[in-house]
Amino acid sequence: MASIDVTVRGAGIFGLSVAWACQRRGAKVRLIETAYPGAGASGGLVGALSPHVPEAWNPKKAFQLDSLLMAADWWAAVEAASGLSAGYARLGRLQPLADDTAIAAARRRADEAQTFWRGQADWRVIPVTGIDWEPLSPSGWLVKDTLSARLSPRLALEALMQALRAGGAEVVMGEGIEAGIVVHATGIAGLAELTRALGVKVGSGVKGQALALRLDARAAPQLFVDGLHIVPHADGTVAIGSTSENSWTVDGPDAQLDGLLARALAALPALRGAEVVARWAGVRPRAATRAPLLGAWPGRPGHFIANGGFKIGFGMAPKVAEVMADLILDDRNRIPPEFQVETLLNPLTGRPRNAD
Repeated sequence: MASIDVTVRGAGIFGLSVAWACQRRGAKVRLIETAYPGAGASGGLVGALSPHVPEAWNPKKAFQLDSLLMAADWWAAVEAASGLSAGYARLGRLQPLADDTAIAAARRRADEAQTFWRGQADWRVIPVTGIDWEPLSPSGWLVKDTLSARLSPRLALEALMQALRAGGAEVVMGEGIEAGIVVHATGIAGLAELTRALGVKVGSGVKGQALALRLDARAAPQLFVDGLHIVPHADGTVAIGSTSENSWTVDGPDAQLDGLLARALAALPALRGAEVVARWAGVRPRAATRAPLLGAWPGRPGHFIANGGFKIGFGMAPKVAEVMADLILDDRNRIPPEFQVETLLNPLTGRPRNAD
């Protein structure tokens, strides 16, 4: 058997995506997952690939934009290699506007989008039309963006796993032996390990919950209403999520999902009567900076980190995978400084970087 070039620990969205990007470039890959694919935050239901608002532009928003724009081709390649659907579709998003102040802010953002989104997508203020698949809007106006896409998290993970196997990757379920370069993409457990190793709290876990209804609206755009995502999927379900809980007493789904459902029904009456077919809860890895943590593991040669996807991991995954492959295989660092642990050590600790 050929020697292993890259070992990836973790079969969540970042781990699988990095493994796939490295394999596509000719690396011999070993994937190690101690539980099952998507055992952590990546095994959820929502799959909203949506941009930050097009204002106060920064490296995180620019990186996310690049990733969203490359997603269609990237996931098409995964589907071609695996023979499986990832449930990807770029169908846009609708958001209701509450009042005149919100309308004015949305119109300013429409102008900003023309610049920051480089003509690749639109952000427009439009009047309600009264169709069933339209959120209730107090003002009678909506934002429509054409950048947002959807992806089925579970189908996407399955497609990536199959693409890796089809390309000859070694997949180890359970404890495995590291060889070659090692990428740690282990979610909340990985943040805890990194915190212990560096003596600095680099992140924490935030519980999220979501549910899915049986309703076929697969050709409709996703909705974002008062912090709530309503996302139609290719399998004839509609995902609703999610909560953000910094403290909790129950690890699994709880009564908060009833509140999510009630809010969704109030926002979109077309959902009424649809059967609840799935409930999910998981702990999402949030870095202290709220941006992904990517790059070299400080003081540990040959080890790298891909973590901190939090709520935007699936949307960030294509570009995360490619820049990590650039760094690991070609020693070419295209990762924004704000995402790199070595850069973050100084502001997190208040000490000179070379003292850490």
